[in-house]
Amino acid sequence: MFVIAAPGQGSQKPGFLEPWLDNPDYRVTLASWSKVIGIDLVTHGTTSDAETITDTAIAQPLIVAAGILTGRALLEALPPSPSLQMAGHSVGEFTAAALAGVLGDEDALRLVALRGRAMADASAIEPTGMSAVIGGDAEELEAALGRHGLFAANFNGGGQTVIAGPLPALAAFAEAPPAGVRVIPLSVAGAFHTPYMASAVAALATATAEVTPGEPHYPLYTNRDGSQVSSGETYVSYLVDQIARPVRWDSCMESFASQGITGMMELAPAGALTGLAKRGLKGVPTVAINSPEDIAGALEMVRGA
Repeated sequence: MFVIAAPGQGSQKPGFLEPWLDNPDYRVTLASWSKVIGIDLVTHGTTSDAETITDTAIAQPLIVAAGILTGRALLEALPPSPSLQMAGHSVGEFTAAALAGVLGDEDALRLVALRGRAMADASAIEPTGMSAVIGGDAEELEAALGRHGLFAANFNGGGQTVIAGPLPALAAFAEAPPAGVRVIPLSVAGAFHTPYMASAVAALATATAEVTPGEPHYPLYTNRDGSQVSSGETYVSYLVDQIARPVRWDSCMESFASQGITGMMELAPAGALTGLAKRGLKGVPTVAINSPEDIAGALEMVRGA
């Protein structure tokens, strides 16, 4: 069983789509999507600087557009296989929904563009942010978060948790963290996947009510608890409330292992999830697909399994 994994916000880097846009067909597709959502995905994927593409309202549709574009290229190249399964991390779940047929490409991009704007608006209400926490005891971390009024937002596995909340509270936590903990502030302008995103949940719920989901063509995993979801309607409902719920990527990886994963392919902008897999899925081959040439590595992995 092979998992195609779509990364979330924070994975983008300046110019990361340049290798793909040498193909004129991909450039035309991205330009077409840009018109649909009113965001210049071509420019942001090639020449925009890091500060520009860190903006939540730009980063989220850019990452999902990249994932759909590279995912379509990967699926076209892979031999037909009933063993393919899909998963996304945070906003990457929209990529997985599109590739699995739950959402049309343009619907997924419209919804994620609205999601990005709504989460940016929610983030502007109060100065909040996120930090990665490496190591430490889980119970001690939970107690420390409670004392500081912070939330665990992403359980990423491999000893990594992302915490979120008000900036002063994050700073206080970093000054005196629990024993054995390393704290890394993240360039994210909001406490995503916490109750601070309640207004964004409401906005996305209204928008998804106008969309008719399809049934997934591939098994889909949810960040809600790592389980497989067989209903398109259910999966879309999870996309909505996941904005204010913790991402359980650790549970997703546990499910991959229990289902007998033989390899993971991470879509562009790749690297974060393959890195987590090296710690949480030790011994499982991975391929980070950051250029068209990397698809050959995915083919080799599938054929060699």
